[in-house]
Amino acid sequence: MAATHRVSAVIFDLDGTLLDTERATRDVLKEFLGTYGKVPDAAKEEKRLGQMHRESTTGIIADYGLPITVEEYSEAIYPLYIKRWQRASPLPGVSRLLKHLHKNGTPLALASNSIRRNIDHKILKLGELKDCFSVVLGGDQVPHGKPCPDIFLEAAKRLGVNPSSCLVIEDSLVGVQAAKASGAKVVAVPSLQSQRHCYSIADLILYSLLDFHPELWGLPPFDDRIQGALSMEPLLSNAQIGDAVLNNTHTVIAGERTYDSIPDQISGIFFGWAKSETYGVFKAVVSIGWDLSPGKFERVMHIRVLDSHYKAKTEDPLELLLIGYIRKLQSSENISQAMSITDEDQATARDAPDLPAFSEYAKARGALDLPALPEYAEPRNGLLLA
Repeated sequence: MAATHRVSAVIFDLDGTLLDTERATRDVLKEFLGTYGKVPDAAKEEKRLGQMHRESTTGIIADYGLPITVEEYSEAIYPLYIKRWQRASPLPGVSRLLKHLHKNGTPLALASNSIRRNIDHKILKLGELKDCFSVVLGGDQVPHGKPCPDIFLEAAKRLGVNPSSCLVIEDSLVGVQAAKASGAKVVAVPSLQSQRHCYSIADLILYSLLDFHPELWGLPPFDDRIQGALSMEPLLSNAQIGDAVLNNTHTVIAGERTYDSIPDQISGIFFGWAKSETYGVFKAVVSIGWDLSPGKFERVMHIRVLDSHYKAKTEDPLELLLIGYIRKLQSSENISQAMSITDEDQATARDAPDLPAFSEYAKARGALDLPALPEYAEPRNGLLLA
């Protein structure tokens, strides 16, 4: 791919971009407001995504009529957030991208609207990846937070580059606005899929960092795909077989826990293993997407079992272990067409698990013998296990 713009440094947001903290803390406000007999308003909370701590806190107190000050609110809710941050994991594609850019000498910065104290707690969940950043900035370290450009201008200054030579990767709309105002190029990876239509000012919009191509920005390309397959941190799920779509491909009936360990940013064609109580464990290719057509807003999953002995039966329970990524969905206004699983996808999904590069996941099949997913699936030894 030819570079559309050459950049010399990359600046990342943290929450919802690098770490899945927003899903991990999704019920914190509900729990806190419940002590006051209040219930969160989803529409209002969506608009708060990416806001500065004080702005967000002031808005929450006003919107729900809480009889407390900003300081009292922060002191009371902080322990709840610290506990939930421990459940956060790097989002798909993050580890691969950070290691690749760092290895190739690309200057990296982290710029978040979170206050620095909170960043220091959360960044620990990145493990050794936190050492890839030569600059780390919080919203309390600049005069104005996002959507003002201050934090990106300061990050570029500390990196020793011009803001126009930077690429910013963001999940929130306020972050995208701030990055554009700084003069940087912006890749948006929205954490709220319902707001994807609001991100048109970004230079590029992705579903996840699995689809990021460094060469588009004049950066060294990845060279880690093997026969069309890309290794990723395994994702464990459970669901039921739904109606047939086409050529032995079936819809997946999602239960309450189906997407517990699958981030909202996940979209595309994946492969791994599926376990049926009747037929045992077999290879499978799975397409995951979002139906954002008028009047709809829902996740959709299709599965193609790669075993001729498997006879699909509606509502047959399945456990899924996805270990690799093939490609993004096709461009189509029709969600079923976009999620079509091709013969090439099937060939990749059939062969890839047996390649040496995926041999470490052979033992991961044991995850399919575990009980149902817990309240929130936490990573353990690299797998999303109970």
